Order: sequence, then structure tokens, then C-alpha cells
Amino acid sequence: MNTALRITVFAAALAATFGTAYGVGNAVGTITPQQKGGHTMRHGTSGGPDDMASMPGMSGTSAMPGMRHDAAPGGLELSKDGYTLALNTSQVPAGRKADLSFSIVRDDTGRKVTDCEEQHGRELHFIVASRDLTVYRHLHPTRAADGTWSTPVDLPRAGDYRVFADFTPKGADSLTLGADLSVAGHHEPVEAPAPDTTAKVDGYEVRLAGTPVAGKPSTLTVTVTKDGHPVGDLQPYLGAYGHLVALRSEDLAYLHVHPTGEPGDGTTKPGPEVSFMVTTPTAGGYRLFFDFQHEGKVRTAAFTVHATGARDSAAHEH
Repeated sequence: MNTALRITVFAAALAATFGTAYGVGNAVGTITPQQKGGHTMRHGTSGGPDDMASMPGMSGTSAMPGMRHDAAPGGLELSKDGYTLALNTSQVPAGRKADLSFSIVRDDTGRKVTDCEEQHGRELHFIVASRDLTVYRHLHPTRAADGTWSTPVDLPRAGDYRVFADFTPKGADSLTLGADLSVAGHHEPVEAPAPDTTAKVDGYEVRLAGTPVAGKPSTLTVTVTKDGHPVGDLQPYLGAYGHLVALRSEDLAYLHVHPTGEPGDGTTKPGPEVSFMVTTPTAGGYRLFFDFQHEGKVRTAAFTVHATGARDSAAHEH
């Protein structure tokens, strides 16, 4: 993972595959090839493993089981490549812990999948996100012998959510399947997070530099400080000094990328800067979640950015 990661998603494939888009500011999503993952959580909070996200992603050039390069978007489909996400729980209450269960079913046999490639210490990564981009969870479900996955969830607000299962069936490509989840209770709409490239969490200030350009590799760099001092001793977390998740605000598209370098490669420093090479599929708004570990605790900083079009970027350069 010593070379820059590149994830490219073709807008044409998106349109042909999914057709229907959701409204701007009311959507989040998850799509990705898989290699290494990190943890993300709801913006403005910090917490333990149950709040964090260990998102499978693609990084570097070395091949791993289930990894696909230049993969079309996923996570917007309930079924794909012969597998279906069967969500047993379609509604949970707001503000109270509830159990959520699901399974992955093979379309050809109707049987539940019980054999997946382990990615980042997990067979499956389960993400829950509100469509307004303000609530984000990654949960670690447990699998019963019959292939039923279950996990407790505690979501703060009522409204529409989306759940995603990232997994790699044994001997197959990685998949991200998605389904809708309703959170019952009194719903008070909130505005989508405004554009901001500075985030504060747990006494840390994290700044984002760089502008993503649609269809073009772009360098994004985050700088971590605490109490005004650079943090130069970030700790490795799931094989990296940071993980970046991008959620496109208009239609649930998801990207997960990893830094340009890794702990122990002889050249990558443990902060305060962590850089990523990102290729966004289209211009428009994105919500970015940066995960980092320091002093034994994983924290997440969130930003809202606007990816420019390639033509806009060229005009600006000239």
C-alpha cells in the first residue's frame, strides 16, 4: 500500500445501473472495492468500536481477495451479482437501543451466506447512515451459525436511514448491498451540514486542504493538531494512520480511500499530515469522514466539500 490509491467511479455506469437518484442533502451511501478499512462515526461525537466504521476500501496496487479496480458504484442495490441483502428489521425506534438483524442470501440457492473472506479483521462491515448526512454509524454484527447477522443499534433521531453491508463472499468479488431503514419517532428535519474544511473533535482540530475534481485524481491532505500543537505521533489504526470516507450527497454513492503510504514502510510519518489520492465520480457535494487514532482512541472528523468539474478545474488553472 505504498502507492497512491485511486478509486474511479464512472457516472455513466451509475446512471445506467441505478436510474433513480435521491434529493441533494437527503442521502448518504456506501460503495467500494475492498482492501483495508477504518472506523467512522456520527459527526461531532467520539466513541468506542460500536460507534466506529471499519469500511472496506481499495488501496495501492497489490491484489487481495475480492478486490476490484475501477468498480462501478454499489450500495444502492438490494441485490447484485447473485447475492441479496435480506433485512429482517425494517424499523427501529429513535433514541432507544434496539436489535437489528439481517442476512446475505445467495439468489441461486436461497441459502444464507456463512462463508466470507475476512477483511480488516471482519467478515462483514455494517453501516447505518441517515439521509441528511448527520448520523453515521458502523456496527460490528455477530453471525449465527445459520448465517443470520445481528447487532444492537441506537439511533438518535427519527427519519429515513440507509443500511449497507460490505462483504466479500468466499472466492468472489467484494460487494456492498444496501437497504432502507425507518427510524420511528417525532421527526424534525435538519439542514445538511454546510461546507466546512475544519472540524473539531475531543480537543483536536483537523483541517482539510485540497479540492476534489470529478473524474480526476486529486490530493486531499488533513492536518491534525491538539491544543494548537501538531500531532506527530498518530497511531496505526487498521493498517493506516487515517481512513477517509466520502459520501456523495445526491444519491448515496460512497467512496473509501486510504492514505498514500502506510506505517512501517520507511517513509510515511505518523502525522500531523495524512494525504489521500481521491477520484470523485462527479461534481457536487460530498461529506467526508476522516478517522484517526491517537492516545489509544479512534476519533472521527467530518467535513463538507464540493467537488468541481474537470472543466471548472482546468479553467481555474489557466
